[in-house]
Amino acid sequence: MKGYLLTAIFLEVLQCMYAAPSLTDKDEYHFKTWMSAHNKQYGLDEYYQRLQNFIENKRRIDHHNAGNHKFTMGLNQFADMTFAEFKKQYLITEPQNCSATKGNHVSSNGPYPDAIDWREKGHYITDVKNQGPCGSCWTFSTTGCLESVTAIATGKLPLLAEQQLVDCAGAFNNHGCEGGLPSQAFEYIKYNKGLMAEADYPYTAQDGPCKYNPQLAAAFVKEVVNITKYDEMGMVDAVARLNPVSFAFEVTSDFMLYQKGVYSSNKCHNTTDKVNHAVLAVGYNEENGTPYWIVKNSWGPTWGIDGYFYIEREKNMCGLAACSSYPLPLI
Repeated sequence: MKGYLLTAIFLEVLQCMYAAPSLTDKDEYHFKTWMSAHNKQYGLDEYYQRLQNFIENKRRIDHHNAGNHKFTMGLNQFADMTFAEFKKQYLITEPQNCSATKGNHVSSNGPYPDAIDWREKGHYITDVKNQGPCGSCWTFSTTGCLESVTAIATGKLPLLAEQQLVDCAGAFNNHGCEGGLPSQAFEYIKYNKGLMAEADYPYTAQDGPCKYNPQLAAAFVKEVVNITKYDEMGMVDAVARLNPVSFAFEVTSDFMLYQKGVYSSNKCHNTTDKVNHAVLAVGYNEENGTPYWIVKNSWGPTWGIDGYFYIEREKNMCGLAACSSYPLPLI
């Protein structure tokens, strides 16, 4: 019996050795340094699985960064996760039908400035927030946009409650931590007659019962403006003339580890049915001949460029022009 157990253990060790890339002391040193920087702790079994994920991600990053790309990847807070794991925790998992075949945004004829950044125009953009392990990105895109349009209209920048949208906006085809869309969230706020402040309805990163108190509403929506499906110049028009714009797009595995530069992909789709993440366009610019959007994300300020990223413009990259929208504030 003892001999049988030893043989079984030996075979299991061999299987592990051949199933995964070999690990070096340097690999483990890098992992422990990263763990310390991101305040990560694991039990023994999880430690080795996370180490394996980390090394595989590091090799993908090194391979990508050695190539000719417009963006670089890096070992951020998600470097110990597989993309399947990340997708389940951080992205929209419910299918979204996000197309506005004919929107109600009316574009001007321009001309438009070569570059614009609403962060530099005044106190119009709140700090980058962190959605945590909940597919509630759509709520952060919604609050970010409503915070901005309210500030542009009133001169006062509110800090609005994502959790109210997670808990209360289900009747408008939203699904809490499983996903939703800013356009549908704006509709909820309009018909619900208000959204509370974050301080009065704190974020928990999980679904809960609706606790909306209309007496504490801090911002209101008069009308929801959808930009026509795939009209990326309509987005430029809105951001250049009016305010930041919410949009959704498809995140694929390399975006999880984005660090800086202008993101582009030939693996993502550009259709309305594949979007799985919602964000906020706060401006646009151009770098080395490549036009890009300046985008506020909701994965905390340590991800990407202080919580922001750049994504290639004028190509409907990853479906970013599939379903963009913004609200008109009720003041």
